[in-house]
Amino acid sequence: MSELDAFREEVRSWLEENCPPAMRTPMRSDEDVCWAGRQWQFQSEDQRLWLQRMAEKGWTVPEWPEKYGGGGLSSAEARVLQQEMAALGCRPPLASLGIIMLAPAMFKFASEEQKLEHLPKIASGEIRWCQGYSEPGAGSDLASLQTSAIRKGDHYVVNGSKIWTSYGDKADWIFCLVRTDANAPKRESISFLLFDMASPGVSTSPIQLISGASPFCQTFFDDVEVPARNLVGEVNKGWTVAKYLLQHERNMAAALGRSRSGKKKTLPQIAVEALGTDDAGTLKEPVLRQKLARFQIREQAFTLTMQRIGDEMARGGDPGPASSVLKYYGSETNKQRRELWLALAGMDSLGWEGEVFDEGIVARSWLRSKANSIEGGTSEVQLNIIAKRVLGLPSAV
Repeated sequence: MSELDAFREEVRSWLEENCPPAMRTPMRSDEDVCWAGRQWQFQSEDQRLWLQRMAEKGWTVPEWPEKYGGGGLSSAEARVLQQEMAALGCRPPLASLGIIMLAPAMFKFASEEQKLEHLPKIASGEIRWCQGYSEPGAGSDLASLQTSAIRKGDHYVVNGSKIWTSYGDKADWIFCLVRTDANAPKRESISFLLFDMASPGVSTSPIQLISGASPFCQTFFDDVEVPARNLVGEVNKGWTVAKYLLQHERNMAAALGRSRSGKKKTLPQIAVEALGTDDAGTLKEPVLRQKLARFQIREQAFTLTMQRIGDEMARGGDPGPASSVLKYYGSETNKQRRELWLALAGMDSLGWEGEVFDEGIVARSWLRSKANSIEGGTSEVQLNIIAKRVLGLPSAV
């Protein structure tokens, strides 16, 4: 037996013993996702126990070094862990913008003191993070942001506001872009700050979407004092950090295009129940059958591409402009998935609430998917990046 085979046996045995039965069932809705943090109310004791056990093992971030709260696994071992969790039906123990977005930037730009302070708390789920990037007047043109941070002794005083702050009303800390020099060119006067959302002067206002959900907020900063030691990287060099983090954010957004095992039913299962099959076991509706087959092929190809990019990043590579390709394709794939679900569900897709319509999950998910081509950088921006930095096409201006 190879070392990797032995590790697989060890992982399988540990998961069998430590993953609570309730955490081996498909997630019914977004309410079952565990974000953790200071304000988090666990849905059950099993959810709390599952996070605790995985965090103690370092397997919420299996490839991170152990000193930062990780498991210290190799890429191959982390893949084995992922495979064995999927085989057993284990739910992810922790969802975290800190893991997916902030941590890669911290590893590259933060001081060792900052890493030791923040990364273990991210890995354990002790602190939940949100992102302070976009502003009412600085969305696609992010470098035009106006939120200011003025240095006063050993701290900065932050004033301004951010928009579309995902779960800002539930987050504990924020990683935030601020302008630290009003006279320098806009990309040479931005800094990257970390601060506690419980700081005096921070307030949030939820924004309700057309789907009925309110995951986004407008966040306001009124004379918020932030310790200067919370500056990541050099002062006025935050744009470099911001661009690097955006590559990882777009990879996260691209993941929307991958199928998720936590869903109650797959699209083929929904199709069989809604349309029925003929004597040969194929769907009776040929047009939808063809659309479904085409989508599954595209989805599987995309999943394999994401795995390849993930392996390259685990070996120390950066996603670079490829993140724009993945973000665009992932957004379009998820929108297509929701369109298909809507078509397959037929009349059942029209319900908005009530148990018979599963609280309108089909219609609400379809409406929510429309934002995929806006959040994390609009599709138009991604196509411009692809044209210039991937294909090398000349500018139209």
